[in-house]
Amino acid sequence: MKEPHLSDLMRIPVNGPGSSFSDLLRSHAPEALPQVTDSGNLQVPEGTTVLAIRYDEGVIVAGDRRATEGFQIAHRSIEKVFAADDHSAVAIAGAAGPAVEMVRLFQTELEHYEKVEGERLTLEGKANKLSQMIRANLPAAMQGLVVVPVFAGYDLAQERGRIFKYDVTGGRYEEDDYHATGSGGKDARGSLKKRFREDLARPDAVRYAIEALFDAADEDVGTGGPDLMRGLFPNVVAISVSGTAEIPESEIRSIFEELIADRSEPAHETHTVDVRRLGEEG
Repeated sequence: MKEPHLSDLMRIPVNGPGSSFSDLLRSHAPEALPQVTDSGNLQVPEGTTVLAIRYDEGVIVAGDRRATEGFQIAHRSIEKVFAADDHSAVAIAGAAGPAVEMVRLFQTELEHYEKVEGERLTLEGKANKLSQMIRANLPAAMQGLVVVPVFAGYDLAQERGRIFKYDVTGGRYEEDDYHATGSGGKDARGSLKKRFREDLARPDAVRYAIEALFDAADEDVGTGGPDLMRGLFPNVVAISVSGTAEIPESEIRSIFEELIADRSEPAHETHTVDVRRLGEEG
């Protein structure tokens, strides 16, 4: 007998699980759910710094591109920011494999709910659903496969951007203005704290998000900075009432070039003054 494909599950009459795709998998194909395995001392690629910051029309979500295995670079161009649907996005930090698998299941979960119920979950409902999935990953987290994402989106009911952070147990907390997590999260939050102000325009919010990742990369070995040689730059998306839009690479490159120039010139000028002062003293 031919084994059913996962796509066939979408056509199974839903009597018990209801609008939850995770429950549908659990009842009809439990082997398709993320599995908890004994990781032992196995090194797995880990995502690092991701963040979100509100602006006047919505929210910006960004993440660097580096994945590490211990003290080695496992991947230089990993994607860490994923659109959950038209008005929300998830940025992953932690064990890359389980995190990406969780995001894909989350995307399908939202699509399945909409098909079954005929309407979309509210932004808060989506945040709660992701919280349940993180809680289900707790056994794996206890073995070191931790997944701690940032979820953000535009709330159509409240007409503003909203940001949600999580802990490894699935605890969900809303941040009013900005948040960053991952190995460079503390440095990124410090940068955002200095820059954030109410009613930011989108260009300023994009610049501050990129600058925060730049600051994190300057302090944290696990966070990747701009790779001008390979043309690798952070993933940055803007979410507003119009939907989710990816910031063009050309715009991100331009901002990084400006940041590098701004931070190089003062050091050069200080060096010049010191040389002149030494010449006068001599």
